[in-house]
Amino acid sequence: MEAITVALGSKRGPKLNAVREALKSFGPFLAPAAEFHVEGVEVPSGVRHTPLSREELMAGSRQRAEALVRIARERGAHWNYFVGLEGGLDVVHFENSRRVFLESWAYVADASGAGFFGQSGGILVPEPLAEHVVDHGVELSEAIDSFAGGSGIRDGQGAWGVLTRDIITRQEAFRIAVIHAFAPFFNREAYSAQAKSART
Repeated sequence: MEAITVALGSKRGPKLNAVREALKSFGPFLAPAAEFHVEGVEVPSGVRHTPLSREELMAGSRQRAEALVRIARERGAHWNYFVGLEGGLDVVHFENSRRVFLESWAYVADASGAGFFGQSGGILVPEPLAEHVVDHGVELSEAIDSFAGGSGIRDGQGAWGVLTRDIITRQEAFRIAVIHAFAPFFNREAYSAQAKSART
């Protein structure tokens, strides 16, 4: 049986489990006879602890994946895919008001260097919580603990779980983002057809 290793730029449980669960759903399309292994490696994102824009979220996820590529070259590791995950806020100014959304982003690259982004969607952040993070510079992990009256929420349900009554947890949001980022790899025909159509 073919073994495929997916390197993830984090050792946090919700992120590791998100990738594992995502692979269960699309793995048969990606490589029907393969056995997938997820290896977590702590790498820097290159962005602030709590990103405050979509651009910063995208940069953080891609930079984590790129850091994994460099580590693989240095170690001679035979990793097939490189996954960077980044969660944070997207601050949007719309109709003379500020709206802040919680988002989870993924970037996936393969050994050839091809890479794609995926996003979870977004949920509106209550203004008192947004003020703590955006206006006062409190890290989201600390702010959500204070807001929800808990501790270590980031490593459990996450802010997603707090805001959706656990219908969507942090892990689930990342799982969705990972599926979206992997789609051009496991559904190549659709994306090849799109590219062909765009050129004609």
